[in-house]
Amino acid sequence: MLLLILGLIIFLGVHTLPMFSKVRGNIAGRLGQPGYPIAYAIVSLVGLVLIVQGYGARWETGNGNVWSPPVWTQHVAALLMLPAMIAIAAAYVPSRIRNVLKHPMLVAIKIWAVAHLLANGDVASILLFGSFLVWAIADRISVKRRSALGPLGTSQGSLLGDAIVVAGGVSAYLLFMFQIHVWLFGVYPIAALAR
Repeated sequence: MLLLILGLIIFLGVHTLPMFSKVRGNIAGRLGQPGYPIAYAIVSLVGLVLIVQGYGARWETGNGNVWSPPVWTQHVAALLMLPAMIAIAAAYVPSRIRNVLKHPMLVAIKIWAVAHLLANGDVASILLFGSFLVWAIADRISVKRRSALGPLGTSQGSLLGDAIVVAGGVSAYLLFMFQIHVWLFGVYPIAALAR
């Protein structure tokens, strides 16, 4: 559990820097280009590795259940992941979907976190997905206050962009449901829909 907590502090801590423009500016100024992006990526990767290791070892460290989710929550979680994947795709492709969502990556993180909080009742899951949910809400408030535009800036979307976003999101969803999720995390989410 300690690795998970440390990973969350490191990963979410570095991703919280943009919320504090002056602090971020001072650090970026000291590290310069390409120092700041490289340091940001390395620290993020270290945090992510610790999160994965800590969460993967959750049953070896006295992790208990706060609640036992009923089977229907797994169905809801599996279904919620489809719009989450479409929102992730919208973060990187100019589309009208992106224009509507404004900050689709944060929308995706919130949906992902809520879906996994519904389907998992153990302490480590609540800590992991709850932390990401709180961070995404705080970041969305910060983004609005800072008028941050995201990686695509002011680019406008089109019907073609919408089609690419939906196709990419659905493809990613199917890959995760049938292959990647079980390979990465040892959980076969499609089995939840068969119950």
